[in-house]
Amino acid sequence: MQIVMETKLPLKLFRKGKVRDVYEYNDMLLIIATDRISAFDVIMPNGIPSKGEILNTLSAFWFELTKDIVKNHVITTDTKEIIRMIPELKGTEEILTGRSMLVKKTKLIKIECVVRGYLAGSGWKEYNAKGSICGFNLPSGLRESQRLPFSIFTPSTKADEGHDMNISEAEMLEIIGEKIGSEIKEKSLKLYEKARAYAGEKGIIIADTKFEFGILNDEIILIDEIFTPDSSRFWSEDTYTPGRSQDSFDKQYVRDYLESLNWDKNPPAPVLPEEVVKNTRKKYIEAYEKLTGRKFA
Repeated sequence: MQIVMETKLPLKLFRKGKVRDVYEYNDMLLIIATDRISAFDVIMPNGIPSKGEILNTLSAFWFELTKDIVKNHVITTDTKEIIRMIPELKGTEEILTGRSMLVKKTKLIKIECVVRGYLAGSGWKEYNAKGSICGFNLPSGLRESQRLPFSIFTPSTKADEGHDMNISEAEMLEIIGEKIGSEIKEKSLKLYEKARAYAGEKGIIIADTKFEFGILNDEIILIDEIFTPDSSRFWSEDTYTPGRSQDSFDKQYVRDYLESLNWDKNPPAPVLPEEVVKNTRKKYIEAYEKLTGRKFA
């Protein structure tokens, strides 16, 4: 089974992210979703076969479904169309197919827009310690994985390297201004509520998620990826039980494995065992098929 950890294309490398390689061409960016996987902001030495294709295709599905809420950066995911627009890529079809997205280049808003509908992950830890999440005071007595009384917007810094840091909404407004901050909060909550309702009909709970936005021609648009197992916490509706951690379709399975080790969450990361790799791939494919109603080929 082919696995793509690195890509080399005859274009200028714009940015090498944790899991994506981004190339620049005129006023466009070509995003290649690799099979790399990160946890706790550290890239694992080995990847998950087909992961890049799953994430790329699932993002494209969600971008199309949510374009009534906010415009997005997608130009095309069709390999032939990408090569038509960038002739230099002729002969690279094997790299591009299934895992490439040609997008509009924007000015990045350097805030991660996190929306939480359930009490999990770092939110659960912070609630246990403070009774609040990123400045939101919550009722006492809530249990792990419990549905929150209302969905909350909890931004974080967008770190170029290392760990993103949770910040309050007030701190976010100081960084990017009230107009932009208010708009990305509103759009983030609308996106989450639409996707949560849609996924619920497919037997999946979206416990929390994150978005990124950019500015193009003075307009805020949605960029990066949306509602994938890398950017969201997916739980099974069938086995959901508040008061414990949940069966998930995302990389929480990898995080749980890493938490069981004596690892300080700094590079280098440990190699993932074959069983963890296979089970993670299976979970990603199951999430894709449930959400899209399509078989993953």
